Amino acid sequence: MKIAVLFGGTSEERDVSIASAAQIIPALRDLGHEVFAVDTATGRLGFAEERRLLSAAVGALPPSDTEIARMRGGALALTPAADFRDADVVFLALHGGAGEDGRIQAVLDLAGIAYTGSNHIASAAAMDKDLSKRLFRSAGVPTPDWLMSPATGHEVGAALGWPVVVKPNKQGSTVGLTVVREAAQLPDAIAQALRFDDEVMVERFIAGREFTVGVLDGAALPVGEIIAPGEVFDYESKYQAGGASETFPAEIPLAESELLQDYARRVHQVLKLGAYSRADFRRDTAGGFWCLEANSLPGMTATSLLPQAAKAAGIEFPELLDRICQGALRASR
Repeated sequence: MKIAVLFGGTSEERDVSIASAAQIIPALRDLGHEVFAVDTATGRLGFAEERRLLSAAVGALPPSDTEIARMRGGALALTPAADFRDADVVFLALHGGAGEDGRIQAVLDLAGIAYTGSNHIASAAAMDKDLSKRLFRSAGVPTPDWLMSPATGHEVGAALGWPVVVKPNKQGSTVGLTVVREAAQLPDAIAQALRFDDEVMVERFIAGREFTVGVLDGAALPVGEIIAPGEVFDYESKYQAGGASETFPAEIPLAESELLQDYARRVHQVLKLGAYSRADFRRDTAGGFWCLEANSLPGMTATSLLPQAAKAAGIEFPELLDRICQGALRASR
């Protein structure tokens, strides 16, 4: 196949997207596919540009506001006819922003180009935490109670109690997220989240163990457990060496594993996601499970959570990528 890997962009998860592409591209080439790279911010890359850009590591923090503004100021509009000419399929190695919220998917749909992941409607639904949590509940999947800002400390305390998690409604990788323990901290946390989105969610904090479940071709993959050094699986612990440990399959009773897998399938179905997705959960101290969010384009390095889950199911990273591409081609016909 001739595959265009679309990555980069101008979201706060740009560096994470680059890290995914840096492993996807050589793995697909090793399978014999013809692969070229396209950065949504700058267009189709030559080999030298590709090598320079894909050699960078993920920093301890997301790109600064200044860096993002500079990228957006010089960003080019994608031109499907030129940037994806002759590609059989576009592999979306994008995370956050326009790459994951359905806008890129809508452009590719209009151009009639096959791509990996979910369609524009499902992508938008998964990115919108408020909307997706409403859909979780409609499918019988527990999710923590929440309010949307503006909300006063009195309203939050009465409805949710303390602590709470304050986060942008449409962001990933815990960008802009704060754990708030008292009313006095709430305004600053909301202001921080508003830097990244015009809608802010205030959600009841669930203390306990963290789990993740991938879905591939309609089947739930083995459950994984994430053990982060702090109380949340934040940006640094996600992407820095030694930041967190992950166990696949998770060491939990079979009945709990099957319940989480059932919840992940329900989340996947109610959001109408595509060939693959990942849902994240917390287990509270009483043993109840709560779905935090769904990811329509989860991280895709060999050590990312979805590829680790696939490996636990006997699917190696190159095979996973090939299956995703083949599935995108079938879906486009």
